[in-house]
Amino acid sequence: MKMPQQIKNRLSRYVNRIDRYIIAKFLGTYFFTIVLILSIAVVFDYNERMDKFMQHNAPWSAIIFDYYANFIPYFANLFSPLFVFIAVIFFTSKLAENSEIIAMFAAGMSFKRLLRPYMISAGVIAVLTFCLGAYIIPQGSVTRINFEDKYYRPRKVSTARNIQLEVDSGVIAYIDRFENYSKTGYRFSLDKFRDKQLVSHLTARSITYDTTAYHKWTVKDYMIRQMDGMKETITKGDRLDTILFMEPADFLVMKDQQQMMTNPQLSEYINRQRQRGFANIKEFEIEYHKRIAMSFASFILTLIGVSLAAKKTKGGMGLHLGIGLGLSFSYILFQTVASSFAVSGSMPPIVAMWVPNILYAVIAFYLYRMAPK
Repeated sequence: MKMPQQIKNRLSRYVNRIDRYIIAKFLGTYFFTIVLILSIAVVFDYNERMDKFMQHNAPWSAIIFDYYANFIPYFANLFSPLFVFIAVIFFTSKLAENSEIIAMFAAGMSFKRLLRPYMISAGVIAVLTFCLGAYIIPQGSVTRINFEDKYYRPRKVSTARNIQLEVDSGVIAYIDRFENYSKTGYRFSLDKFRDKQLVSHLTARSITYDTTAYHKWTVKDYMIRQMDGMKETITKGDRLDTILFMEPADFLVMKDQQQMMTNPQLSEYINRQRQRGFANIKEFEIEYHKRIAMSFASFILTLIGVSLAAKKTKGGMGLHLGIGLGLSFSYILFQTVASSFAVSGSMPPIVAMWVPNILYAVIAFYLYRMAPK
């Protein structure tokens, strides 16, 4: 099917040969940088983990297809801002060094117009980064993290303490200690409230999850106090089967579990745990907002890179690359520091994830104003 001539004409007016040239250079350098740096990263990572892999008899097929096939996309997406910055600085400095940018300005092209192909390329990278991080990489992370748990370092949590969550409207469950190997919790209590008044209080020596049925639990050595105004009824028993809308996975949070969830799953998990009053969701909120914020970082860092490298200097691209690497690493560092503030509760996760973007957007605007026009 041929493209209509009218659409071709409009595209040719919006994206001309110079635009296609810059887009090809940008994306080509970006992917080349990813391949180059991650090749080195894989070698160093394997040297670090080789002893553990051999110690646990990890098969080569699992190392290659379960671990590194998912390791590469994960770290490529994680350090995408760094790769964008390096790519922009590198090839833009080459354009400036070869006087190609001067020729474009001499032909009447403004700096604002020069930014068009850069922003198109940044848009492609932003969409790619978001789709990979939100939907594709989490599925691969399940395989990668399970491999690490089996052959490198266990991450699965076997016990949990002081568990308190809302299992239904006005129904609060508490477990003093839960052991995953037996699916049993100890010192269990269940409080039911109606109009903010306690109407039932159940205590039990233990509660065990039935893995053969959904949400089925068995409480042992229990006592139930039913309150009706000034009247109180006490019931005791050895065993009681009940349905509670909670599972061990709700409070046995595995390290880096948020990396294994797609954005819809993260959103559902955060909302469900927040309604239950479960406090340990900061890392999940950080991961959710981080994926969105990092996609927009492509535009900000591209603008910074072009503004820095568009000017021809005597020292060549060395100075530009040094400044660019410093800014990109500081962006990643600042994002990590902001994440720690969010985890500690000093800052809301959405604010913590967008503060680096806002700060570097101000830097980008300043550099844009100072760039050669």
